[in-house]
Amino acid sequence: MDKYPAPARAIVARMMEAAAADPARAVAFQGAPGANSHIAALEAFPDCLPLPCFDFADAIDAVRDGLADCAIIPIENSLHGRVADIHFLLPESGLVITGEHFLPIRYALMGAGALGEVRQAVSHPQALGQCRHWLRERDIQPESYPDTAGAAALVVERGDPALAALAPPGAAAIYGLDILASNIADAEHNTTRFVVLARGGRPVTGAGPFMTTLIFEVKNVPAALYKALGGFATNGVNMTKLESYQKGGSFSATEFYADIVGRPGDPPIDRALEELGFHSKWLRLLGTYPQARVRE
Repeated sequence: MDKYPAPARAIVARMMEAAAADPARAVAFQGAPGANSHIAALEAFPDCLPLPCFDFADAIDAVRDGLADCAIIPIENSLHGRVADIHFLLPESGLVITGEHFLPIRYALMGAGALGEVRQAVSHPQALGQCRHWLRERDIQPESYPDTAGAAALVVERGDPALAALAPPGAAAIYGLDILASNIADAEHNTTRFVVLARGGRPVTGAGPFMTTLIFEVKNVPAALYKALGGFATNGVNMTKLESYQKGGSFSATEFYADIVGRPGDPPIDRALEELGFHSKWLRLLGTYPQARVRE
């Protein structure tokens, strides 16, 4: 808790106490009270007890250790790309993806002085990236911080009118700041996708349509990726996301993260996954869950 700025600590302590009293209702999120992940938790689980965690690893540990029923983690933003490296965080955690949630993102600039006094805006790098044009047009310099709402608490702690926070509007009321500008985003479509992580062994429920998330490593031979993905094309399976990444610093083998429409048990999915497995060193399913937004 000491990692949070002082103005946030008492609020975090109360929320942690409430979650500890009823962990079956607790939903872990990364950030301080008032962060976008806090908002997403309340939207996805209206009756939950949000549990603040300073970083993504802490949120995952809270679920794994039974302190929370699940966690809600942002993984990608329509403006600024990847948020959390879920392919690094999830595979060794023992958790699975059980749901997703989409949150439209709008920020407010908040501080203790006037807008004309602001020289720096502090926030999470994702928020700064999503509003970089707005900040540049006003000659406001970005300053990175691990969390948007925590940045608002930091502004209160520093007490400098030249420093403002870029955070969700509700954070201003939580920490006693004035909103200096609102509805800030470099594009109207600014949206963040969250995934819900829970302990394994839960049945897939809902009427669908479904998404399945997986990671795999192709064999280090020519055209391996082309061959590995051929089964999705021939079986008419829609792959909505494919990202490559390196692990271990070898630069010799690439691993991939993918989202596909459908679920194991559907014959086209089973055939595509069988072919993918044949051309891969290994394949791991991270979860199957109902779509929160239909992919077209």
